[in-house]
Amino acid sequence: MDKDLFKKVVLSLAGLLVGLVIAVYLSTQLNPAGGSEATLGGAANISVDGVSDDIVQAALKTYVPPGQLDEYYMFASGGHSGNVFVYGVPSMRRIRTIPVFTPESSVGYGWTAESKEMLGEWSWGDVHHPALSETGGDYDGRWLFVNDNANSRAARINLDSFRTSQILEVPNIYGPHSAVFMTPNSEYFMMGSRFAGPIPYGTYSPIENYSKDYKGVLAAIAINQESGEMNIGWEVLLPPWSYDLSDAGKLDSEGWAFLTTYNTEEAYELLEVNASQREMDYVVALNWKLLEQAANEGKFEMVEGVKMIDPLDVPGSIYLIPAMKSPHGVDVTPDGKYIVANGKVAPVATVFSFEKFMECVNNKDFQGEERGFPIINYEKVRVAEVPVGLEPLHTQFDGNGYAYTTLFIDSTIAKWSLDTFEIVDVTPVHYCPGHLCAAEGDTVDPDGKYLVSLNKLAKDKFLSVGPSHPESAQLIDLTTDKMKILMDVPTDPEPHFAQMIKADKIKTFEVFEKDPNRLGAVYEKENARIERDGNNVTIYQMSFRSRYYPDHVEVNEGDHVTWYVTNTDFDEDITHGFGITRYDLNMEVQPGETQKFEFVADRAGVYPFYCTNFCSALHQEMQGWFIVKPKGQQKT
Repeated sequence: MDKDLFKKVVLSLAGLLVGLVIAVYLSTQLNPAGGSEATLGGAANISVDGVSDDIVQAALKTYVPPGQLDEYYMFASGGHSGNVFVYGVPSMRRIRTIPVFTPESSVGYGWTAESKEMLGEWSWGDVHHPALSETGGDYDGRWLFVNDNANSRAARINLDSFRTSQILEVPNIYGPHSAVFMTPNSEYFMMGSRFAGPIPYGTYSPIENYSKDYKGVLAAIAINQESGEMNIGWEVLLPPWSYDLSDAGKLDSEGWAFLTTYNTEEAYELLEVNASQREMDYVVALNWKLLEQAANEGKFEMVEGVKMIDPLDVPGSIYLIPAMKSPHGVDVTPDGKYIVANGKVAPVATVFSFEKFMECVNNKDFQGEERGFPIINYEKVRVAEVPVGLEPLHTQFDGNGYAYTTLFIDSTIAKWSLDTFEIVDVTPVHYCPGHLCAAEGDTVDPDGKYLVSLNKLAKDKFLSVGPSHPESAQLIDLTTDKMKILMDVPTDPEPHFAQMIKADKIKTFEVFEKDPNRLGAVYEKENARIERDGNNVTIYQMSFRSRYYPDHVEVNEGDHVTWYVTNTDFDEDITHGFGITRYDLNMEVQPGETQKFEFVADRAGVYPFYCTNFCSALHQEMQGWFIVKPKGQQKT
């Protein structure tokens, strides 16, 4: 080899090696997902022309290099999209949309027989508050539960597949906005009504009879500890007030649940004015174990097939704790010792002691009653009114003795001490935060590393997309004394609540196992077939890269068609789709899975079908024909 050429090759290889060493060093030492914070802190000498050091450090803290993964999953409500959005943290990359209450054509959700049956008559939902299953007050990574504020439903998402597996309609509740809040061992999650109404559904009563005939209801949804299956354990009658996002007690306060209320005025028109007359509303404290016992002992009436408990028949089951005007959320500290209520129309977060609450209960230290429920002595149970700022909404915790509260009007987050109840830091966010999400922040053992501010507005934050701006989520670093915003990402539509779990707690499977007993499954092309029974036609179809068996199907106009598709590619991420043109049918079939359509062939003609998920180099060739013979030309 020519000496000069040899020298160039050696120098090139040396340069490549140096670059590789630097890249490995940066990815393993500077990134929190794969390295130490001590090294990260020492990276302050890295600079980029025209960019401040703070921005460089923020970029390093959120950068997840190729080959590495995020530390956390964040499950965020999709609001009126009806979906759940999944983010990786700290990268804040949106990695999955899980359809729940709304059809989603990209995966055939709402078109397959199973998902269509789950959705029932509804075509949209309003997801507000996801809640992860818990064991011992800690997230266990098995299931995620969400509410539908619009149509009084709850759903379970299996976290081994990131799929909605059950939707449960909950009677007697008008808009379960306070849901979902989980008991520490996933015995129940609770759903309280936002709107009061006559029960059961369909009962008529004029609005002028609001205080007399309209009811609030809380439902305790029982969870099967093996399968996650939901059923309605029991329900509780409540006054016709509005119940906002709530929390369950833990550790010291386990066995209790806490709901904030507004509209204790029982107004039914112009609520902006008439539901803000009182100086105090309430946190409703429920002894759910006592109510569970009452249900087991038969102290209920059946309403719409559900055990309905009147708590006035169960003394000691409900108490009222006075709280600042129109509280929006209530949050229990990780140790279960304090209950924090956030009054929308008061500039304070009020901290109540659970120990003092129980002293008042045991000593009957009340300041009266309302609707038959004892009102706890406010001066005895309150330990602090923390001056956080204007319009506090929700509070999260870091596990290091600090709480974080969103201030909607101030557009800030306040950090305050759970020891001294003093403000220690305030950071502006962009703009008008509602909820916030701390790493494992609703558990007995929060991580104290990241916080995400879920903002209702984001003017001028992103490229314009017309009159309606994207909202924003801002990732905040909690590892330093002062909060630092690391990243902004757009969210659409309006974000509500989110929960963040360590990634290693979730164990997914990647391929469906081969199961010859699975209904409709076909794993060999010799078994692929079309069967007719009168006007009922069943297709057992097999798919693999890059063909279908059978690849053309003939039926008669008017036939009822049941169509099974099995994906016999058992390779990770080799997903097939199946769409029939101009028949409004599409679905996704994951590796090893069998999916099912049911429909009536009510349009004669020739309709190509094809794989709608790119699967191979010959993906375009993965197609066939659905032929519907018109009446008068049919064979039997």
